[in-house]
Amino acid sequence: MGYSRRIVCIANSRKNSGRCVAGKEFSQDSNFGNWVRPVSSRPTQEISIEERRYQNGEDPKLLDIITIQLIGHVPHAYQQENHLIDANHYWIKQGSVGWHELDAATEQFNGQLWVDGHHSYNGLNDRIPENDTLTLANSLTLQETEDLVITVRPEGIYPKRKVRAVFSLGQKKYILAVTDPVVETKYLQGPDGEYPVGRSRLCISIGEPFQGYCYKLVAGIITP
Repeated sequence: MGYSRRIVCIANSRKNSGRCVAGKEFSQDSNFGNWVRPVSSRPTQEISIEERRYQNGEDPKLLDIITIQLIGHVPHAYQQENHLIDANHYWIKQGSVGWHELDAATEQFNGQLWVDGHHSYNGLNDRIPENDTLTLANSLTLQETEDLVITVRPEGIYPKRKVRAVFSLGQKKYILAVTDPVVETKYLQGPDGEYPVGRSRLCISIGEPFQGYCYKLVAGIITP
């Protein structure tokens, strides 16, 4: 039997040909609950534009309050937050929250993001060996940083410009790829370089396995 979840949208990031949407349950008395990642029945589970848009055609934005019809809880490995959508129903926007209301959803940094110490060529503490994810109980977190810097520069053998988030949590520094499409579009429109942002809340997600590693991604960036 189907059910619905009312969430605050904290990520609407690019994934394959669609989006990875995630948020925290939000009760009628404005309390935050568990993480929910609505997923499709496709093998890679991304949400298409038709599946996620509102009846008026708008795409969900960060901090929207959304009610989503779901079919079942479909946890997969470390992605325990996944729920299969009922694609026959529109998503319903029921308002939005502000920066200060998100205080209660922001999580305590416990000294590392799941597993630290593994770096890609252009990242820092940005990936986890796939075997090390077997003991993880979740794949989403909302963290606050005071020193976010966005960088734009070419990467790869056949260089393409990539947007990354450079930030600190506690005494740890991180350099993670950004998959928030609004942020990507904004910074790719300018020249390569470093762009100080400062205080921010970051939705960080663990992506699908790739060549033996699972990468930490900044799936949503929210500023005051």
